Amino acid sequence: MIKSMTGYGRASETFEGVTITVELKSVNNRYLDCTVKAGRQYLFLEEPVKKATSGVVSRGRLDIFVTVDESNSEDTYVKLNKNIFEAYLTSFRKMCADYNLRDDISVTSIARFPDVVEIIKGDTDIEKLTSNVLIVLSKALDDFNTMRIHEGEQMKQDIKSRAETIEKLVDDVIKRAPDSVKAYRQRIEETMRELLAGARYDETRLLMETALYADRCCVDEETVRLQSHIAQLYDILERDEPVGRKLDFLLQEFNREVNTIGSKCVDIDITSNVLEIKAELEKIREQIQNIE
Repeated sequence: MIKSMTGYGRASETFEGVTITVELKSVNNRYLDCTVKAGRQYLFLEEPVKKATSGVVSRGRLDIFVTVDESNSEDTYVKLNKNIFEAYLTSFRKMCADYNLRDDISVTSIARFPDVVEIIKGDTDIEKLTSNVLIVLSKALDDFNTMRIHEGEQMKQDIKSRAETIEKLVDDVIKRAPDSVKAYRQRIEETMRELLAGARYDETRLLMETALYADRCCVDEETVRLQSHIAQLYDILERDEPVGRKLDFLLQEFNREVNTIGSKCVDIDITSNVLEIKAELEKIREQIQNIE
């Protein structure tokens, strides 16, 4: 199925008081460029998160934000630094006595000072935390892919609609081409006869040379290849795999054939069709830039 390279996903879950949140957002990129932001104390998460993500996403610049909140963990507690507390308390009481100040000292006021109390976290179980992060990451990736698939389906329908328009335009070129070649041949013959008026020439040779020259504006091979490319386009759009690069290459082949037809054609109606086809191909190209 078609997936957009841009998307957003989020998931959050709590394990034994530790809340893990994973957010993903991506934009277009030729290859997969994955950045994990989790804080210095969780640098060990970077490689396993990247590895798990690369199994699901193949292209795009992807930012992954991992937040670990251990404030409610069962292993987290508050420690009173008794010596520092008593030093503050002694100093404040002395200030009251020495300067005849009102004694309004409270536990709350002293606890606000630096290093009086300290939040102590237990040793992080790296293996366990990594496993839990990957669980949340999987859910975030599901959310991320749901958005990408939805956008991809919209792009797919737009591309198919434009491909159908191109198909009709190519069919019209195929119908017009024989008459165009015939008319061009007649014009060449008439011009040559006018130029050779009164001169001796080989009639058979003239007709052969005229036919050969006129056949240079024949676009049968190009239209056959275009029909083949259109069939390939429909097929690729239905594949259940990343197809962005394949579509990009196929579009180059489309443009090559259309440009050749444009350089060969001498019919104003065919020229008009070529311009319309190129306009549709450009719109398809814009969509393909955002397909994984």
